Amino acid sequence: MAAPALSSRAGSLSSLGSSPTATPNSSVSRPACSPELDFRSGSRMDELNRLIQEFSKHDQREYDDQRALEIHTAKDFIFSMLGMVQKLDQKLPVANEYLLLSGGVRDGVVDMDLDELGVYNRGSDYDMAFTLLVPALKLHDRNQPVTLDMRHSALGHSWLSLRLFDEGTIARWRDCCTLADHLNGTTNFFFSPTLVADWFQEAVALVLAEVQRKPQRGTPRVERVERHSTLLSMILGVGSSRMLYDIVPVVSFKGWPAVAQSWLMENHFWDGKITEEEVISGFYLLPACSASGRRENEWRLSFARSEVQLKKCISPGLMQAFQACKAIILKLLGQPSSVSPYHLRSIMLWACDRLPATYLAQEDFAAHFLLGLIDDLQHCLVNKTCPNYFIPQCNMLEHLCDETSMFYARKLALVRSDPAEHLRSTIEQAKAANRLTQEMQRRGSSSGLPSPQTDPSSTDHQQPDDRLAKKLQQLVTENPGKSISVFINPDDVSRPHFRIDDKFF
Repeated sequence: MAAPALSSRAGSLSSLGSSPTATPNSSVSRPACSPELDFRSGSRMDELNRLIQEFSKHDQREYDDQRALEIHTAKDFIFSMLGMVQKLDQKLPVANEYLLLSGGVRDGVVDMDLDELGVYNRGSDYDMAFTLLVPALKLHDRNQPVTLDMRHSALGHSWLSLRLFDEGTIARWRDCCTLADHLNGTTNFFFSPTLVADWFQEAVALVLAEVQRKPQRGTPRVERVERHSTLLSMILGVGSSRMLYDIVPVVSFKGWPAVAQSWLMENHFWDGKITEEEVISGFYLLPACSASGRRENEWRLSFARSEVQLKKCISPGLMQAFQACKAIILKLLGQPSSVSPYHLRSIMLWACDRLPATYLAQEDFAAHFLLGLIDDLQHCLVNKTCPNYFIPQCNMLEHLCDETSMFYARKLALVRSDPAEHLRSTIEQAKAANRLTQEMQRRGSSSGLPSPQTDPSSTDHQQPDDRLAKKLQQLVTENPGKSISVFINPDDVSRPHFRIDDKFF
């Protein structure tokens, strides 16, 4: 997946012609203000940069105090709901640690199969999207013996045996396990992602039914709840805001898996910027399987917490290009698709390792980065090869058939031949989504939808508190795309402890 090398040799007079990318020698005059062009499409780089900036302006929305408080109210509802789920049968850890990510699963914040998910569109369906990883098992005790059984799985996937766990854990989760005979004659319990997801989704449904049976003023409106395989998607309405929560039951680990150990031995773009301890603080098992795996047993390794740390080291220009490229791909390929924005995220991380930091830090090179990401993704599709950033020997496109990969590659070729037009199209789409959001807000205001600030029965943290609103707004605006870990006791959900990356609140 190496990028083409840039030549430093000056072209001869006969070879220059009118090529916009050739290097002139002293005998050729060239206007000092001549624009830089993209060789493939002929697009002006300054125009592409301008379009990327315009897309970022419409895609990244600022929230006022009211919207920030509505976000906080929805989050409190979700955590309270999970506290009630824990009380149903004490399966979930009492003091759990959730990972809250900005963006939905369909945005590629985690590696799940999009072709199994429903279609949700910003503007028409929701205003903001979040992904919440909820540990069903939290294996943070280094003395806890854990058996990741990868003998039956494709690379990057594993079965999880509970055979070495204590009897209490096995008893709690027995109905969410598949059984197999062990070599020594004992029964082996394999933690089943599909059974865990079924239990979790049914438990949430019971809790929501109880909440809706005794509605309270100021409680978020549950506008839509849908199961998509092992993912639960929920849209909450608070005031005039609609928030999509993609809730995923996972297994949480401290430390680092042996299968990714060799990755730590290589040089990386984040070396010296963040510590290795921050990068390898933990990993997850997602309820997703490989194309050839057994759905009822196979989990997928996820390094979502590490990716949050790595994002700190990515330049703003590259991140803007990534967001624009992701929007183009989602619009071009549609939902659902076998090619996920998560593949593009991995390509971006590989580019950070491959290219000099001084090059990636240039503020006016967003257009170069966008074109490079498109080129790299097309290269991956043509060769059906996209290595996982943390487990390079795991090819995430191995399952694609030749016909599908070439179909997507040809579509990307259309983008590459006219990137400016596709950027304009995504800008119009972002504008349309914003108009729909504003229209929904106007309707909400005119219809008198309840706001968390107007709820007389709210608890203290839901009262109109200017300091709280300002704090929430600051967290939202200053930490885009970062993770929020929450330590919560289901017996006292009014006192959550927040951690945004490495900052505590």
